[in-house]
Amino acid sequence: METKQFQAESKRLLEMMINSIYSQREVFLRELISNSSDAIDKIYYKALTDDSLTFEKDSYYIKVVPDKEKRTLTIQDTGIGMTKEELENNLGVIAKSGSLAFKKENEIKDGHDIIGQFGVGFYAAFMVADVVTVISKALGSDQAYKWESHGAEGYTITPYEKDSLGTEIILKIKENTEDESYDEYLEEYRLKSIIKKYSDFIRYPIKMDVTIRKPKEEAENEFEEISEEQTINSMVPIWRKNKSELTDEDYEKFYQEKHYGFDKPVKHIHISVDGTIRYNAILYIPENIPFDYYSKEYEKGLELYSNGVLIMNKCGDLLPDYFSFVKGMVDSEDLSLNISREMLQHDRQLKLIAKNISKKIKNELQQLMKNEREKYEQFYKSFGRQLKYGVYSDFGTHKETLQDLLMFHSSTEKKLASLDEYVSRMKDDQKYIYYAAGESHERIEKLPQTELVADKGYEILYFTEDIDEFAIKMLMSYKDKEFKSVSSGDLGIENEEEKISEAEEKEHKDLFSRMKEILSGKVSDVRISKRLKSHPVCLSADGEVTIEMEKILSSMPDNQNVKANKVLEINSNHEVFQALKNALENDKDKFSLYTNLLYNQALLIEGLPISDPVEFTNDICKVMV
Repeated sequence: METKQFQAESKRLLEMMINSIYSQREVFLRELISNSSDAIDKIYYKALTDDSLTFEKDSYYIKVVPDKEKRTLTIQDTGIGMTKEELENNLGVIAKSGSLAFKKENEIKDGHDIIGQFGVGFYAAFMVADVVTVISKALGSDQAYKWESHGAEGYTITPYEKDSLGTEIILKIKENTEDESYDEYLEEYRLKSIIKKYSDFIRYPIKMDVTIRKPKEEAENEFEEISEEQTINSMVPIWRKNKSELTDEDYEKFYQEKHYGFDKPVKHIHISVDGTIRYNAILYIPENIPFDYYSKEYEKGLELYSNGVLIMNKCGDLLPDYFSFVKGMVDSEDLSLNISREMLQHDRQLKLIAKNISKKIKNELQQLMKNEREKYEQFYKSFGRQLKYGVYSDFGTHKETLQDLLMFHSSTEKKLASLDEYVSRMKDDQKYIYYAAGESHERIEKLPQTELVADKGYEILYFTEDIDEFAIKMLMSYKDKEFKSVSSGDLGIENEEEKISEAEEKEHKDLFSRMKEILSGKVSDVRISKRLKSHPVCLSADGEVTIEMEKILSSMPDNQNVKANKVLEINSNHEVFQALKNALENDKDKFSLYTNLLYNQALLIEGLPISDPVEFTNDICKVMV
């Protein structure tokens, strides 16, 4: 029996296949089952043009047979089989002259770009087997052949007796080592798990003899173990069925079976595209936020299938970060895969699918907001924060995509409102979209800064999450309406009566100059307030950094000591102002005391820390005494 030698380069290529191409050893079974499925497909397509052939689907199957005693794993199929020449060409292709040259010429690293030129998936078997034997009888041939190899040393091809058409691949499973356990590939439960994970939607039955416990007929409460042949895979994937055949329960069952989440999805999206690139997808918008969603451990992505075979468990490139909460899968026959079928060779196809998916998700969310408001609000409470991050991230690149999905609590509606709803309710004389930021709705409602805006009857959006104001600063405007904080230095709504006359400003110039001097380094200015009605004092901010933004930035680990340009505003119509004037004229120490108290009072209203609480309490005692 002649042993045929692989060419010199084959050993290196085979080592590369085993050690660096595949990220997980278990994919060997996916590769071999996929080859078996292809072999059955070939008979099917041949039957379409050859009247002498009949294709009865029930006669075609793949069977996986583990044998612990012999330490073998066999994959059988009833496919088209291979002749002696085909065994030589198909299984020896890894040694094909020029493959290494092709790799060098194209500057391909680690073989990742030579998929399609060479059918090397079969060689994944050597990751788990010392010896690989292939017994095959081809369609129309009376003679079967056995191909056998111990690896890079070479292979033999000899005649063999086989009655039925098709191929058997027999793997002599490696012995365990200190680092690797190969026994698992002989365990029934493990093989079933791998088949379900990667090959559940192969269109032909994948069969195994499965051990089941059955009650003994002659003895109560006693069981016996028997072997029963079962079909392991589902075969027909839900995404290839007509939408009209499927119910909400079918989609929810698939969601649970795939372990996309333990909740009930708010929405499912079934996509079938037959265009430049063909693909099917089923996407889910979850109801509840995963426990690790805002942690480094969370991994976004959709399951990626190529013609029903799982290629990637989490394909992150299919989803933008702002839609990272979406679960589901994509299946396409048109993907260009790399040598391991674990990654894409060209990303143009993937980008096209991702772009279409993103657009579809946005449209579905908009329809959910419009037609099923309660469900949308439920979703938004879980994932609205992520949409806001999407607006803020990448320098606002995605703000146009996401702005219509944003919602904030409304001062007038007392519930969540979209920006479009706010603008549609704006009064004719209103120039800006007003907002107020704080820890809670209750705290915001009590802010002195809201008085003038509320008195005008203008709606105020409440920002209670740390990302809110940053996202809005990036958005800048919506439908040509600028955003304006109620703490902004200029609200742009003061009428003639509310404007401060030059005479009044000049009259109190000394008082404010003195207060500014006392509060040097703490505020940039002290002025008469245009916004206060009943409250004596408040803080506002000049510039882009607001007081709420300062609080958020100062709480971050990489705090760079960014400060808002604070202004202390005094209500000239409040009785406290008269006390200030009297103190300035009669008691300079008391004037300093009042100034510091008012400043600390403004800090407390804003939820800012007082620099010296002891001094503050002593100042209160002085006033009381």
